[in-house]
Amino acid sequence: MHRVDVGIVGAGPTGLFAAYYAGFRGLSSALIDALPEAGGQVSAMYPEKQIFDVAGFPAIRGRDLVANLVQQAAPFRPTYLLGRAATELSYEDGRPVLGLDNGERVHCQAVIITSGIGRFTPRPLPAAASFDGEGVVYFVPRLEDLAGHHVVIVGGGDSAFDWALALEPVAKSVTLVHRRDRFRAHAHTVAKVSELPVRIIVNAEVSRLRGDGRVSEVEITSRTTGEVEVVPADTVVAALGFTADLGPLAGWGLELEKRHIRVDTRMATNLPRVFAAGDITEYPGKVRLIATGFGEAATAVNNAAVVIDPTAKVFPGHSSDAA
Repeated sequence: MHRVDVGIVGAGPTGLFAAYYAGFRGLSSALIDALPEAGGQVSAMYPEKQIFDVAGFPAIRGRDLVANLVQQAAPFRPTYLLGRAATELSYEDGRPVLGLDNGERVHCQAVIITSGIGRFTPRPLPAAASFDGEGVVYFVPRLEDLAGHHVVIVGGGDSAFDWALALEPVAKSVTLVHRRDRFRAHAHTVAKVSELPVRIIVNAEVSRLRGDGRVSEVEITSRTTGEVEVVPADTVVAALGFTADLGPLAGWGLELEKRHIRVDTRMATNLPRVFAAGDITEYPGKVRLIATGFGEAATAVNNAAVVIDPTAKVFPGHSSDAA
C-alpha cells in the first residue's frame, strides 16, 4: 500500500512535470504507468526523434527531454510505480484510492490523470504471426541496438520514415516497404529519406519472415505482379501505427468526449479530487501539444493543492522567488 498526496496516472512528459510541480508545492507524489519506463509515448515511440516545440529548447531529442524531466522531479523523490496499470478508482473517507493491476493500492489526497491518449497497442505485422523467432520490434528505444543490422521497416507513415531517417547512419542497410505508392508521412521527411541510401519498395508487402530463432530474411511480395523477393533482415521494424483506448479509465465515471476527459479551467474533472492534464483532456479550444500539457499540469497541481489544503493559495509564487 502507498500513501501520497497526489497520485499521477501516466508517466509521460506531462505526468513527470506534474510530479516536479507537486514537489515544488510540498506535495508527495506517485507516478503510475503501464509502460516499464518513464516517458510515455515519447520513450516508447520516438525516443531518438528531435522535438522542436518545447519552449527554451530550439531542438531536443525525445530521450533527452524525458531524462531532463526525471532529473527535474528527482529532488522531490516521487514514487515510480512503472509496469503497473491503474485499473480502479474508489473513495475512502472522501479521498481517492487507486487500485493497480498487481493488487497494490495507492491512497491519495488527489489524483491527476496524465495518460496521454490512454493505453496504446501497436498494430501487429501479419507476417509475424507465424514466426516464432526474435527480431520483430514495434519501437526502437536505442538506435545503437540496431548498429550494423540489415533493417526492414514496414509502413508508410511518419513513424516509418522517422525510423528510416534515424537508423540509416547506424544500420548496415535500411529497406522500407509500403503496401501503397503514396505515403501518410510528412512530405518533407519523405523527401529527406529519398535522398539517403534507403531502398523504398512500394506496392508490396512483407509476406513471410525467415530465420532460425531470429529473423534473418524476409520475403517481400509485389501487390501488382505477385513476384517474391528475398531481402536480408536482422531486424524488422513494424511501424504500422497503433490503436488507443482509455482502458479501465472508461469505467471510472469520468465525463468523456471521444476518448478524452472533459475538464474545466482548473483541470478538474466531474469526479471529486480528480484532475487531468495533457493530451487526454478536452475543453473548448484544446490544443494537443507537449507545451500545453506542461501548463495544464501546473494548473492541475495548484488547484489540487487547494483541494488538499483549503488554506493554501492557488498561486504559489514564482519558482525564482522560492529559490
